Amino acid sequence: MSKKQSSIKVFLSTLPKNIFSGFVVSLIALPLGLGLAMASEAPPIAGIITAVVGGLVVSILGGSHITITGPGNGMVGVVLVAVTTLGLEGAYAAIICSGVVMILLGFLRMGKLADFFPSSAIQGMLAAIGLIILGKQFHIMLANKLSLEASIDYLIAIPETLLTVIHFQDKGLIYAAIVGVISLLIMIFYARIRNKYLQLIPAPMWIVIITIGFSYYYEYILQQPNPISPIYMLSGIPSANEIISDLPTPQFGLFATIPFWASVFALTLIASIESLLSIKAVDKLDPLKRRSNVNRDLKALGLATIGSGFLGGLNVVTVIARSSVNANNGGTNRSSNMAHALFLILFIALFSTQLTRIPLPALMAILVYTGYKLASPKLIRKIFSVGKEQLIIFFVTLFVTLFVDLITGIAAGVLVTFILHILVNRSFQMFFRNVLKPNVLMYREENGNYYLSVKHFCSFLNYYKLKEKLNAIPESADVVVDFSICEFVDHTVMENLHGYQDLFLKRGGHFELIGLDLHGADSNHPFAQRRMIPDLGFLTSNLTKRQKTLQEIADNFNLNYESEKTQNSHFLDNFHFFRTKKVENVYNRLFNTENTFRIFDINYSEGEFIAKENVKTTMLHIKLNHEIPQFTLDREGFLERVYALAGFADIPIHNHSDFSKRFYLLGENRTEIQMFFSDKIVQFFESNPYYHVESNGASLLVFGKERVAGVKEIKALYDFGRRLREVIP
Repeated sequence: MSKKQSSIKVFLSTLPKNIFSGFVVSLIALPLGLGLAMASEAPPIAGIITAVVGGLVVSILGGSHITITGPGNGMVGVVLVAVTTLGLEGAYAAIICSGVVMILLGFLRMGKLADFFPSSAIQGMLAAIGLIILGKQFHIMLANKLSLEASIDYLIAIPETLLTVIHFQDKGLIYAAIVGVISLLIMIFYARIRNKYLQLIPAPMWIVIITIGFSYYYEYILQQPNPISPIYMLSGIPSANEIISDLPTPQFGLFATIPFWASVFALTLIASIESLLSIKAVDKLDPLKRRSNVNRDLKALGLATIGSGFLGGLNVVTVIARSSVNANNGGTNRSSNMAHALFLILFIALFSTQLTRIPLPALMAILVYTGYKLASPKLIRKIFSVGKEQLIIFFVTLFVTLFVDLITGIAAGVLVTFILHILVNRSFQMFFRNVLKPNVLMYREENGNYYLSVKHFCSFLNYYKLKEKLNAIPESADVVVDFSICEFVDHTVMENLHGYQDLFLKRGGHFELIGLDLHGADSNHPFAQRRMIPDLGFLTSNLTKRQKTLQEIADNFNLNYESEKTQNSHFLDNFHFFRTKKVENVYNRLFNTENTFRIFDINYSEGEFIAKENVKTTMLHIKLNHEIPQFTLDREGFLERVYALAGFADIPIHNHSDFSKRFYLLGENRTEIQMFFSDKIVQFFESNPYYHVESNGASLLVFGKERVAGVKEIKALYDFGRRLREVIP
């Protein structure tokens, strides 16, 4: 069977699950699409059109696998501004132009755009959007429509609305407010009902079913009109034929004005950020752990947005909540996105008249709950646990967004982040001099593992350089990312690397961060930003993840562990390797009770003045019970052959020609060395990985590469040293 035939077979076998998942997603998309459109002051049907066009276009042309597309929470504020500034038809024109710009971004491979924004600034922006949604829709949820100028005014007016509701005299308004409160309670408590059959229908759809049922109960059972005030009932839902026959006419009359292009820029920026962040998050949920082609997705989203704008819809974005539902219900490919769009078409074709029976407060309750989730106190506590400076970035972005606008808010968040980074590092030059320099070195080692060394600094400003390297590595590989010569690593980078660790683990690979042991952090959170502190004294309460793992290794192998730095390195003085090198300090020491067997990280320097270079590596020192010859053993390569030509002759071991070809053995007492390398010792080295092994007569020094070792490599080094000690006579 060919690969194509196999793919078709897999697609057909999973199609029923994807259709079911698409159906479940459509039950959420229907009420949410109506609500988001109304919150943007667009016709309710605009949200459904957005979801349908997005589902059909992106499922065919997109580069992601289990994402769902449609109207996004983050777009409410910018679409609202566009509609208010340009009018509805002018907003459609801006939406179409933003779709064109998104296509251009895709062709320019600008999928890395989201990497240039600090995580806390993005969370602050999303929280501000959540508060804008909550503030404006809260009043409608309680049947108290207000018309205020600024977004912050709606939040300030919440206590006033609560007092107004208490004094309602109109029964129609009272019923509307009760429906809103009950709907909000359903959204809050529904997740706690653990019934697999009940959970097949999402909470928003239960609200739709219950409120429509309430309308029919009064009309057909009680023979009375719906008691909810008519001004708080959903209206303006056209049939499928009316949608086609009454298409809007986008007005491009303001094309040459600043407000028009300000709206286009805002729509494009927020749509791109929301989509790219959602795609990145949904990739973590993919059961097959595939990576999305974000640039291809940008093109598809842009094309879908153009179609949506011409049909009277909004910007098409990738949405995290509906995509999560898709993943949880067995969605495995883009057919679920297509199915969700087709079900929405079916709902509008068959039930468009029934949708007018849904009260506005019920839909607004869904949005109020959504807004709260975006700005919940849990989020603030989580950010504070990462670091106090992240809370500053979060609140600056949030308040500037609320009091000014989204674009200024995210710009303020980026600026404050950069200023805080300068203050923390007390250096503007580190960023100014190095921001455009290559700072990531990657090479594939002989055993197939990948090693990446990061220098200078790694923050949201240059994270894309590291990301490009990581994306080129198969997730099934072993990867070591070394920050030992990187002076600063920010929160955004730490959070993203944690995602890579999860991805590699689930795909059978191994992803390890090393070199952060000399960096200080303001909190114990794994995402906390790290700054190299030369004289850092380690505290056991603030160990890095690698150090905690070393502590576990020590416990498992009955060793002692000390993380703090020390300059006590006299046990290395008589080794030839350190004759021209200066040991700065050793740290992360694993050692036995007798201190005869120790693994440690070491920081040493080579050369002086402008030629001085600092090197960090991991070594093993074994103290012997008796004297042995002094020697150095290395894997033989081109450089060793050049040394031999220069007079540093390799010592051959008789009857072991293969060993002599593969290893480069040096030492002054040739005869003693040849006698020492017995058949047992030779066979040991031939059957084990290559290490640099040096004897000073009383002890052995063993290390692999001139870099800090990962946890797996430390375990291998420990095992090698333990068995080496056993074979030495």
